[in-house]
Amino acid sequence: MASTTATRQQQQQPELKLFDPDMRIPDKIRVPKLQTNLLINNRWVHPRVDKTFATINPATGETICQVSEAHAEDVDLAVHAAKNAFPAWSTTPGTERARLLHRLAQLIEEHQDEIAAIESLDSGKPYASHVKKFDLPLAANTYRYYAGWADKIQGKTIPVAGPYHAYSLLQPVGVVGAIIPWNFPLVMQAWKLAPALCAGCTIVLKPSDKTPLSALYVGQLIVEAGFPPGVVNILPGHGREIGDALTHNMDVAKVAFTGSTAVGRKVLQAAAESNMKRTTLELGGKSPNIVFADCDFEQTVATSLEGVYMNSGQTCCAGTRLLVQDTLYDKFINRLAELATQRKIGNPFNDQTEQGPVIDEEQFNRIMDYIKVGKQEGARLVAGGYQVGDKGYFIAPTIFVDVDDNMRISKEEIFGPVLVVEKFSTIDEAIEKANNTNYGLGGSVFTKDSKKYLKVSQALEAGIIWVNCYNVLEASLPFGGWKESGIGRELGEEGLHSYLEHKSVCVAL
Repeated sequence: MASTTATRQQQQQPELKLFDPDMRIPDKIRVPKLQTNLLINNRWVHPRVDKTFATINPATGETICQVSEAHAEDVDLAVHAAKNAFPAWSTTPGTERARLLHRLAQLIEEHQDEIAAIESLDSGKPYASHVKKFDLPLAANTYRYYAGWADKIQGKTIPVAGPYHAYSLLQPVGVVGAIIPWNFPLVMQAWKLAPALCAGCTIVLKPSDKTPLSALYVGQLIVEAGFPPGVVNILPGHGREIGDALTHNMDVAKVAFTGSTAVGRKVLQAAAESNMKRTTLELGGKSPNIVFADCDFEQTVATSLEGVYMNSGQTCCAGTRLLVQDTLYDKFINRLAELATQRKIGNPFNDQTEQGPVIDEEQFNRIMDYIKVGKQEGARLVAGGYQVGDKGYFIAPTIFVDVDDNMRISKEEIFGPVLVVEKFSTIDEAIEKANNTNYGLGGSVFTKDSKKYLKVSQALEAGIIWVNCYNVLEASLPFGGWKESGIGRELGEEGLHSYLEHKSVCVAL
C-alpha cells in the first residue's frame, strides 16, 4: 500500500516551469560557421545525389541548418578512399600516429567553446554543466589515451614444443565502418576514432542524422591536424541507407556500432551476410542502482538522481531501475521527489541549467507514451510525468514508485528522464531483482559495508559496476555490455584490441 507520507509528499510537489524560456544564446557564446558537407579524402564534397536534411534544435523545435545527405554511392566512394589510404596509414610508425592524435586532442581543447556551442545547439545538452564539464574532457582525453598506446602495440614470443621459434603479431583489421548515436555525438566519435586510428585502421564514420554537426566540425580539425587523405571520412545522412551500405560493404573489415539493440541485431545479420566482418556493439540498457539502508543518504540521493537524469535520461547506462532497501524506502523516495522537482530545466545555454530537452518530437512522444503505460500498469507517480513549457521537447524528471518487475516500464528501455523504483529486503533479493533483465550494460551499489558491495559487484550481470558513485567514465576503463547490451568492449586496452588482428607466426629452426 502507498504510504501516507509519500502520498502527502506528492500532493505538495510544485509543477516545474521552464527555466530561462527565451532560449537565447548569450553574446559570450559564439556559434562558428557550420560545416554541412561530406568529408571524403580530406575534401568537403556534395553528395552524389543532391539532397539535404534538416537538423533541429530540440530546445525550440526550429531548424538549425540543412546538412548534405549521403547515400549508398557516397558510402562506396568513402570506403574506396579509406581502402586506398589503409596501406600507408597501417604502416605509419606509431610515434607519428601518436603525434597526430595528440594534435587532434589539442585542437579540440583549443576550440572547446565552439564545439560546446555546436553540441548544445544540436543536442540540447547544457553547455556549461554538461558539455564543457563532461563531454569535451572525455573526448579529448580519449584521443590522448590512445595516442599513448600507438607506439606500444606489440605481440609476444610464444614457447612451443620442438625446434621452433613462435611469436605473435598485432595488425590493424582494415577499413572500419563506425556508426554513432545522437545522445553523445562528440564522445562517441572519440570512442570510435581514437582506438581505430591508434591501431592503424582507416575509417568511414556515420554520425546520427539528429546530431551531425559536432562530428563535421571535428572533421575540420582532423584535416587541420594533418591526418592523411582517406584516413577519416565522415558521411552525415540517414541510418537506414548508409548503415545498410556500410555493414554490407565487402571492403569494410569491421563495424563499430552504438545504438539500439534492435538495430544491433541488423548489424550482426549484415556482417554475417557479407564478409563476416568483425563487430563491436554497444547497445541498450536498463541498469539497476541498488541502495542499502546503510548508505550515505544525501550523497546517494543526489548521485542516484544524476545517474538517471544526466543528459535528460538519454544515456544507455543510466541507472533507471532504482532498488531501495525497505527500511529506507519511504524516506528515500520522498527526498528523491523533492530534489527532482527542484531541478532547473530549460535553456541549455544558461550556466545554471541542469537538464535540457530530449532530442526530438519522436523521442518526446515515445517517452510520454511510456509514462502513460506506467500509469496504466498501476505504478505510482510521485514526480514529473508532464511536458515542461510549451516549446521544445522538455520533460519533467519523472519518478514511478511501487513498481513491479513485470511492468513494461521496469523491463523496457525508455531512454528518457523516467526513473522506476522498487523495494527489496535482503541482499539476495536485490541481486535477483537487479539481474531480472535482458540487459547488462551497467549497475551500481550504494553501501558503507564492503562485504555487501563486493558480493553485489561479483553477482551483477553487467559490464561495469559503480560503487558509491555513478557514470564515472574514463578512457582507460573498459565499457560494454552483457546479454542484449552488446558484444565486445570500448575504451581501455580491450577497446584497442577490437581493432587489431592477432596473428601467430611459427618458424622452424
